Amino acid sequence: MTDETPTTQIDPHMLEVLVCPQTHARLTYDAARQELVSKSANLAFPIRDGIPVLLVDEARELD
Repeated sequence: MTDETPTTQIDPHMLEVLVCPQTHARLTYDAARQELVSKSANLAFPIRDGIPVLLVDEARELD
């Protein structure tokens, strides 16, 4: 097992239908951080084991 960054990709069709739970705006995919980013809410939602966690309590605020 290696300590490499996960290389999970999000299905582009899924990305088209997923929206920010707070603002209902589109999300962008940050592959390097394995997050879905809501610029309108200034939040980044984690992707764990290939599954987006779209809970505001689990999101981190963007700098």
